[in-house]
Amino acid sequence: MELQIDDSILVKEYISGKERALEVLINKHNQRITSFIYSKVLDRDVTEDIFQDTFIKVIKTLKKGNYSEEGKFLPWVMRIAHNLIIDYFRKNKRMPKFEGSDDFNIFSVIGDDKLNAEKQMIKDQIDSDLGILIDELPDDQREVLIMRIYKDMSFKEISESTGVSINTALGRMRYALINLRKIIQRNKIVLTNY
Repeated sequence: MELQIDDSILVKEYISGKERALEVLINKHNQRITSFIYSKVLDRDVTEDIFQDTFIKVIKTLKKGNYSEEGKFLPWVMRIAHNLIIDYFRKNKRMPKFEGSDDFNIFSVIGDDKLNAEKQMIKDQIDSDLGILIDELPDDQREVLIMRIYKDMSFKEISESTGVSINTALGRMRYALINLRKIIQRNKIVLTNY
């Protein structure tokens, strides 16, 4: 049985010239990344193309020495795949445009239950990408954000559930949203096409 080697070690090995390390990384995450892409495009050939393009980008970034996500290899690769999926839909004119302004609210898309099939697919992409982003938040902020957005709890309920004051809960929510915006900007993530 092959020992599971940490992603960050494999990345360092690949950067230092051990080509085999990349093969191990691809094999390790192949199933998850392929399933993610296929769930969005529902086409085996397109999935294969996007999977290959994803790893071409990964290789270019690693070779240039621009990779800096210590221990966060899979979420980083998933974001690359996600952005390539969006590019694919844009090129094929299959992605509807949202009527919105610069202060477009991501949560308005998540909360809208009257979505047609294509908008539903975008919502699913945003939900999955948002899940990856939310995982990067500090525990206390992530907890409040999930309670508020996904469980639809009031700040009074959040306060009682977490044992902190309403003001503290409000503050954590505010910082969670600020940090989410920073993470989105830092990773140049395209959440939707306005």
